[in-house]
Amino acid sequence: MSASTAQRQSYELPIGGSWTPASSGATYDTLDPFTGEPWATVPGGSADDVDRAVGAAREALTGPWGEMSASERGRLLLRVADVLERDAPELGRIETQDNGKLLREMAGQAAALPAWYRYFAGLADKIHGDTIDADRRDYLIYTRHQPVGVVGAIVPWNSPLMLLTWKAAPALAAGCTLVAKPSDHTPVSTLELARRFEEAGLPPGVFNVVTGSTPEAGKALAAHPGVDKLAFTGSTAVGIQVAQAAMGHLAGVTLELGGKSAQIVFDDADLEAVTNGIVAGVFAAGGQTCMAGSRLLVHADVHDELVERVAQRARTIRLGDPKADDTEMGPLANARQFETVTGFIGSAIEQGATVACGGGPDPEQGGLFVQPTVLTGTTPDMRVVSEEIFGPVLAVMRFTGEEEAVRLANSTRYGLAAGVWTSDVRRAHRVAHALRAGSVWVNSYRVVSPAVPFGGPGDSGVGRENGHEAIREFTETKAVWVELTGATRDPFKLG
Repeated sequence: MSASTAQRQSYELPIGGSWTPASSGATYDTLDPFTGEPWATVPGGSADDVDRAVGAAREALTGPWGEMSASERGRLLLRVADVLERDAPELGRIETQDNGKLLREMAGQAAALPAWYRYFAGLADKIHGDTIDADRRDYLIYTRHQPVGVVGAIVPWNSPLMLLTWKAAPALAAGCTLVAKPSDHTPVSTLELARRFEEAGLPPGVFNVVTGSTPEAGKALAAHPGVDKLAFTGSTAVGIQVAQAAMGHLAGVTLELGGKSAQIVFDDADLEAVTNGIVAGVFAAGGQTCMAGSRLLVHADVHDELVERVAQRARTIRLGDPKADDTEMGPLANARQFETVTGFIGSAIEQGATVACGGGPDPEQGGLFVQPTVLTGTTPDMRVVSEEIFGPVLAVMRFTGEEEAVRLANSTRYGLAAGVWTSDVRRAHRVAHALRAGSVWVNSYRVVSPAVPFGGPGDSGVGRENGHEAIREFTETKAVWVELTGATRDPFKLG
């Protein structure tokens, strides 16, 4: 499955219970964003490998996996949780080496994974249908929720295992099988997850992985007629492409896409708590998270004080080796993202924004490091305000009233998340209700749970992940009519 050669790991593709090279024999290296050095070699999968994986997943639906009861699936997911709990430190280290985010961040995510599998293990045997008392008393009518079938899961580089788990745990609980396509930048942890699934006892073909250094494998998975459902996390532009490809064979989709989330700070908020929440929202994880609170809307009466507090804290953020205990922000994940983020900062300055702190590449660390940046004097027409950046960049605007704050917060095509900071509980609820966002945190930010739905409207996606709603995303509803009288009916009359 994997073997150590010097300091570099080498992997094959887990498809149908076997680990094999890519059909073409192609491989590529994945790089450590901190050192810039290759540290693992993975297969360069193609459309042929996707076809093999989908075939294996389809076959597993009618094999031992398809024959399992819901309770048996739940017990298997509990075993998965136990294995992942044991190996969380190692999985966190792997993710940090692949994407450059803090070890404390990725280790925390890895340690949280078992909770998702345990939550959905508990839901596996609670997928209930209904009996329907329709106007036809001569029929017993009921519904069943059955697995949708083969699920294609495509995940990005920022939180590979967490975002894959948000798909895999409910899909497996529902009885589906999966083909996973991780980002070309962060393929290793998904391959290692396949090893843990195998150890926990998932039958062959239930979970398959195709890695690749080009868009070919992802495009092939989205368009494959044997895939019944696509679950995607990534940019809005690519999500639209995935949805269009899925529609070509009428597959369903859940899309967890971009965000441009606002944190709204009223003049009665606890500014110390707010400062901590702003830092957590946009500088934690280097801002490389879809829920980043990258727009700060501040009441005019506290604008200057809060900006100074946030800028002062941002200046002290320790940049460095993401594996070191005292590091608070690592490098960006890859060179393309570095160019994107620095380009946004440059564009904002050209459009008249003022740099309160940061403002570009970090001169001390070099490499893929960008300074935590706070920009004031921004306006809704600036790219830095209207477009997702996916980096440590905060755009600040001021407001004077509640209606203006809500209007500014909602003036985006995204709708993923928002934060509200106030000591007025009535205002907190009013504003939360008025915001067009799938998640609203009040006096907090960036908190998730397997029990709480996540997702948003507009360019932020389609459907929801997490919570009991998520498992229904991976089922189809079947209506069953049972005639009770034995009488012969008119064959030329409906009903």
